[in-house]
Amino acid sequence: MTSQHLTDEIRAVVEERWDETLRTLTELVAINGIAWPSFDREPLERSADAVATLLRDLGFDDVDIVAETVTHDGEVVLGGPAVLAQRPAAPGKPTVLLYAHHDVQPVGDRNLWESEPFVAEQRGDRLYGRGAADDKAGIMVHLTAAAVLSQVLGADHGLGIRFFIEGEEEAGSPTFRPFLERHRDRLEADAIIVADSSNWKIGVPALTTSLRGLVDGIIGVRVLNHAVHSGMYGGPILDAPTVLARLVATLHDSSGAVAIKGLEAQHSTSLDYPEVDFRHDSSAVDGLELAGNGPLADRLWNQPALSIIGTDIPSIEMSSNTLLPTARAKFSLRLGPGQEPHQAFAALKAHVEEQDLGGAQVFIEAGEFGQPFLTDVSDPSAQKMLKALETAWGSAPVEAGMGGSIPFTADLREVFPQASILITGVEDPDSRAHSANESLHLGEFKNAIVAEALFLADLAES
Repeated sequence: MTSQHLTDEIRAVVEERWDETLRTLTELVAINGIAWPSFDREPLERSADAVATLLRDLGFDDVDIVAETVTHDGEVVLGGPAVLAQRPAAPGKPTVLLYAHHDVQPVGDRNLWESEPFVAEQRGDRLYGRGAADDKAGIMVHLTAAAVLSQVLGADHGLGIRFFIEGEEEAGSPTFRPFLERHRDRLEADAIIVADSSNWKIGVPALTTSLRGLVDGIIGVRVLNHAVHSGMYGGPILDAPTVLARLVATLHDSSGAVAIKGLEAQHSTSLDYPEVDFRHDSSAVDGLELAGNGPLADRLWNQPALSIIGTDIPSIEMSSNTLLPTARAKFSLRLGPGQEPHQAFAALKAHVEEQDLGGAQVFIEAGEFGQPFLTDVSDPSAQKMLKALETAWGSAPVEAGMGGSIPFTADLREVFPQASILITGVEDPDSRAHSANESLHLGEFKNAIVAEALFLADLAES
C-alpha cells in the first residue's frame, strides 16, 4: 500500500467512524469522575467502567481496572482506578503504550459556564464540556486510532498495543510510580504516546518536546502568638499578611523575572511566539506589561516561573479589625529542563530564610516535586510522529515546549528508559482546560486521530 493510499484510506475510515466517535466522547463527558479525595468516588469508578467496556468492545480481551494502594504519611491512600488493556505484538513487531486519563478537574464556579459542564454541547466547530479536551478526547484519539488501524491493515497487523488510561492525573497522580513498578510487565513498550498536551494553534500541530519541572509548597510568617485588636496595637506591629506580602515581593526582580540565585534557564529555543498571539492566548488585559526577559517562548518553556496560587487570609466578608498573627501562601515554582527540583527548593528556601523581615518568624514547607522533561527529536519514533502530524494536518509541526508540568513523564523515563516518550495532544490555545467553558476543536480532534493512526500504521509496517 502506497503512503498516499494509506493516508487516504485512514482519512476515509476516520470519517466513516466520526459520528460514533463524537457520540462516545459525549457519553464519556457525561460522567463526572473527579479523583480528588473530597469528591464522591462512584462517578470515577463508573468512568473507569465505561472506558473498560469501550476497550472490550474494541476487541481487547485482557482488560482490567486496577487501583493502587499506598501509604503516605502514615495514611493509606487508594489511588484512582486505572484501566489496563493489551494485545501482544507478533514476533519482530514493536509494542506501543497509549496513555491518557479519564478523571477530570472539578467544575469550579458553575456561574462561569455557558452550558452544563457535564453535558457535551457542540457550538460551531467546538465541543464544550468538562473533560471534552482534557483528557477524554485523548482517550478517544487512542481508541479510534487503534480501531482505524485494525480496519485498514486488518486485525492481524501484528503491532503490540497496550492501553494505560489513568484515573488520578488531575489529583497529581499520587500512586503513579508504584503503579508503574507493580504493573511494569503490562506497561513496557518501545514507544509511549502521552495524549495530554496541546497543539501550537488551530491548523498547526505540535509535538511537545519539553516540559517544565515543578516544586510547590507553602511559605508562611508569624508575627504574634495570637490575634490582637488592630486599633490598639496596629502601627508598631505589622500584620502577618503585610509581612508576607513584603516577603513575596522579594521573589521577583524589577522586571518580573524570578530573583532566586541558582534558578536559571539551561536550554533555549529558536521558536518565535509572537507577543500578539501570546496576549490573545493568555487573555492578558490591555496594557499589561509582560514580566521577565528574553524571547517569550523561553520565558514560557525554559525559564523558571514562580506564582502564588493561594493564600490563607480571611475573605473581605469575614474580615475584622484584627492584626492577624500568621499568614501563609502556596507557591508554584516551574523549572526549565535541566533544573533539579530538590536543588531548586533548597535555593528557594535559602532565599526566603535570608530575607530581613524585622524578626518575623518565617517557615517554608515543600509539597510536590516534579522533574522536567526533554525529548530527543532525533529518535526514530519522534521522527515518525513528526511525519504523521505533518501528513494529517498538511502543515509542518512545531517542536514546542510547554510551560506546564507532567511530572509522571520523568517516572515513565526512569522505569522504561528504552522507550520513546511522545507527548501529543488535542488541545489548542482556546481549549481552556481546567477552566470554565473547556472545549475541543473538532477539526483538530479529527486530525489528531488521523495522525495517530498514521503513526501506528508506520510502526506496524516497519
